Amino acid sequence: MRQLLIPEARAKLLNGELLKQLSKRLACRIELKDKNEIVIDGDAYAEYMSYSVLEAFGRGFDINTAFKLLSEDCFFKSVNLKELFKNEKQIKRMKARVIGEKGKTKKYIEAVSGAEISLYGNTISGIGTLDQLNVAYSAINILLEGGTHKKAYRVMEKARKELAYKL
Repeated sequence: MRQLLIPEARAKLLNGELLKQLSKRLACRIELKDKNEIVIDGDAYAEYMSYSVLEAFGRGFDINTAFKLLSEDCFFKSVNLKELFKNEKQIKRMKARVIGEKGKTKKYIEAVSGAEISLYGNTISGIGTLDQLNVAYSAINILLEGGTHKKAYRVMEKARKELAYKL
Protein backbone atom coordinates (compact mmCIF):
# COMPACT_ATOMS: atom_id res chain seq x y z
CA MET A 1 0.00 0.00 0.00
CA ARG A 2 1.29 3.47 -0.92
CA GLN A 3 0.08 6.89 0.12
CA LEU A 4 0.37 10.17 -1.71
CA LEU A 5 -0.57 13.73 -0.81
CA ILE A 6 -1.57 16.05 -3.63
CA PRO A 7 -2.80 19.66 -3.48
CA GLU A 8 -6.44 19.92 -2.38
CA ALA A 9 -7.39 21.81 -5.54
CA ARG A 10 -6.18 18.87 -7.65
CA ALA A 11 -7.74 16.27 -5.30
CA LYS A 12 -11.16 17.92 -5.78
CA LEU A 13 -10.95 16.99 -9.46
CA LEU A 14 -10.75 13.29 -8.55
CA ASN A 15 -14.46 12.56 -8.34
CA GLY A 16 -15.86 9.06 -7.80
CA GLU A 17 -16.20 8.22 -11.50
CA LEU A 18 -12.63 9.28 -12.30
CA LEU A 19 -11.30 7.26 -9.36
CA LYS A 20 -13.17 4.18 -10.66
CA GLN A 21 -11.67 4.71 -14.14
CA LEU A 22 -8.20 5.15 -12.66
CA SER A 23 -8.53 2.04 -10.50
CA LYS A 24 -9.62 -0.02 -13.50
CA ARG A 25 -6.96 1.34 -15.87
CA LEU A 26 -4.15 1.12 -13.32
CA ALA A 27 -5.23 -2.30 -12.00
CA CYS A 28 -5.30 -1.36 -8.32
CA ARG A 29 -7.60 0.12 -5.69
CA ILE A 30 -7.38 3.90 -5.37
CA GLU A 31 -9.13 5.82 -2.61
CA LEU A 32 -9.25 9.50 -1.74
CA LYS A 33 -9.11 9.98 2.03
CA ASP A 34 -9.52 13.25 3.86
CA LYS A 35 -9.16 16.16 1.46
CA ASN A 36 -5.95 15.32 -0.35
CA GLU A 37 -4.59 11.93 0.70
CA ILE A 38 -4.65 9.18 -1.91
CA VAL A 39 -4.23 5.54 -0.86
CA ILE A 40 -3.13 3.08 -3.53
CA ASP A 41 -3.40 -0.67 -2.98
CA GLY A 42 -2.36 -3.35 -5.46
CA ASP A 43 0.70 -5.28 -6.58
CA ALA A 44 4.04 -3.46 -6.38
CA TYR A 45 4.27 -2.54 -10.08
CA ALA A 46 0.67 -1.30 -10.26
CA GLU A 47 1.17 0.78 -7.12
CA TYR A 48 4.38 2.30 -8.52
CA MET A 49 2.76 3.18 -11.86
CA SER A 50 -0.37 4.54 -10.15
CA TYR A 51 1.76 6.66 -7.83
CA SER A 52 3.62 8.14 -10.82
CA VAL A 53 0.40 8.95 -12.70
CA LEU A 54 -1.26 10.50 -9.65
CA GLU A 55 1.87 12.45 -8.69
CA ALA A 56 1.96 13.95 -12.20
CA PHE A 57 -1.77 14.73 -11.96
CA GLY A 58 -1.12 16.42 -8.61
CA ARG A 59 1.59 18.56 -10.22
CA GLY A 60 -0.88 20.04 -12.71
CA PHE A 61 -0.92 17.67 -15.68
CA ASP A 62 -4.29 16.60 -17.06
CA ILE A 63 -5.06 12.94 -16.52
CA ASN A 64 -4.49 11.96 -20.18
CA THR A 65 -1.01 13.46 -20.15
CA ALA A 66 -0.29 11.75 -16.81
CA PHE A 67 -1.33 8.42 -18.37
CA LYS A 68 1.63 8.74 -20.74
CA LEU A 69 3.72 7.60 -17.77
CA LEU A 70 2.28 4.11 -18.23
CA SER A 71 4.49 3.84 -21.31
CA GLU A 72 7.91 2.30 -20.70
CA ASP A 73 9.77 5.16 -22.38
CA CYS A 74 7.99 8.06 -20.63
CA PHE A 75 9.24 9.60 -17.39
CA PHE A 76 8.30 12.30 -14.88
CA LYS A 77 10.69 14.93 -13.53
CA SER A 78 9.86 17.66 -11.05
CA VAL A 79 11.90 20.52 -9.59
CA ASN A 80 10.77 22.09 -6.31
CA LEU A 81 11.60 25.78 -6.55
CA LYS A 82 11.39 26.15 -2.74
CA GLU A 83 14.56 24.08 -2.53
CA LEU A 84 16.39 26.46 -4.89
CA PHE A 85 15.13 29.91 -3.95
CA LYS A 86 14.72 31.66 -0.63
CA ASN A 87 11.49 33.58 -0.96
CA GLU A 88 8.17 33.68 -2.79
CA LYS A 89 9.19 36.71 -4.83
CA GLN A 90 12.15 34.84 -6.35
CA ILE A 91 10.01 31.77 -7.02
CA LYS A 92 7.36 33.87 -8.75
CA ARG A 93 10.03 35.56 -10.87
CA MET A 94 11.57 32.25 -11.93
CA LYS A 95 8.20 30.76 -12.84
CA ALA A 96 7.51 33.86 -14.93
CA ARG A 97 10.85 33.42 -16.74
CA VAL A 98 9.99 29.82 -17.64
CA ILE A 99 6.44 30.68 -18.71
CA GLY A 100 7.47 33.75 -20.68
CA GLU A 101 5.27 36.48 -22.08
CA LYS A 102 1.84 35.02 -22.90
CA GLY A 103 3.27 31.51 -22.34
CA LYS A 104 5.63 31.82 -25.28
CA THR A 105 8.75 30.41 -23.56
CA LYS A 106 6.96 27.38 -22.14
CA LYS A 107 5.37 26.62 -25.52
CA TYR A 108 8.73 26.95 -27.27
CA ILE A 109 10.45 24.63 -24.79
CA GLU A 110 7.67 22.06 -25.31
CA ALA A 111 7.83 22.39 -29.09
CA VAL A 112 11.60 22.00 -29.37
CA SER A 113 12.01 19.30 -26.71
CA GLY A 114 8.84 17.31 -27.28
CA ALA A 115 8.31 17.12 -23.49
CA GLU A 116 5.22 18.46 -21.77
CA ILE A 117 5.82 21.02 -19.01
CA SER A 118 3.61 22.03 -16.08
CA LEU A 119 4.17 24.84 -13.61
CA TYR A 120 2.01 24.27 -10.56
CA GLY A 121 2.47 25.64 -7.07
CA ASN A 122 6.19 25.83 -6.41
CA THR A 123 7.18 23.16 -8.92
CA ILE A 124 8.19 22.87 -12.54
CA SER A 125 7.47 19.37 -13.83
CA GLY A 126 7.95 17.57 -17.10
CA ILE A 127 6.71 14.41 -18.79
CA GLY A 128 8.53 12.87 -21.75
CA THR A 129 11.28 10.52 -22.78
CA LEU A 130 14.64 10.88 -21.03
CA ASP A 131 16.03 12.66 -24.10
CA GLN A 132 13.06 15.04 -24.28
CA LEU A 133 13.34 15.87 -20.57
CA ASN A 134 17.10 16.45 -20.88
CA VAL A 135 16.54 18.87 -23.77
CA ALA A 136 13.75 20.73 -21.92
CA TYR A 137 15.63 20.97 -18.65
CA SER A 138 18.77 22.20 -20.40
CA ALA A 139 16.79 25.39 -21.14
CA ILE A 140 14.88 25.49 -17.85
CA ASN A 141 18.09 25.21 -15.81
CA ILE A 142 19.68 28.10 -17.70
CA LEU A 143 16.61 30.26 -17.05
CA LEU A 144 16.59 29.32 -13.35
CA GLU A 145 20.28 30.19 -13.09
CA GLY A 146 19.55 33.67 -14.47
CA GLY A 147 20.74 33.09 -18.05
CA THR A 148 19.12 34.83 -20.98
CA HIS A 149 16.25 33.34 -22.95
CA LYS A 150 18.40 33.54 -26.07
CA LYS A 151 21.10 31.39 -24.45
CA ALA A 152 18.52 28.91 -23.12
CA TYR A 153 16.99 28.53 -26.59
CA ARG A 154 20.39 28.12 -28.23
CA VAL A 155 21.53 25.44 -25.78
CA MET A 156 18.23 23.61 -26.08
CA GLU A 157 18.27 23.72 -29.89
CA LYS A 158 21.86 22.48 -29.93
CA ALA A 159 20.98 19.60 -27.59
CA ARG A 160 18.03 18.71 -29.83
CA LYS A 161 20.22 18.72 -32.97
CA GLU A 162 22.85 16.53 -31.28
CA LEU A 163 20.11 14.13 -30.24
CA ALA A 164 18.69 13.99 -33.79
CA TYR A 165 22.21 13.42 -35.14
CA LYS A 166 22.73 10.42 -32.83
CA LEU A 167 19.51 8.81 -34.05
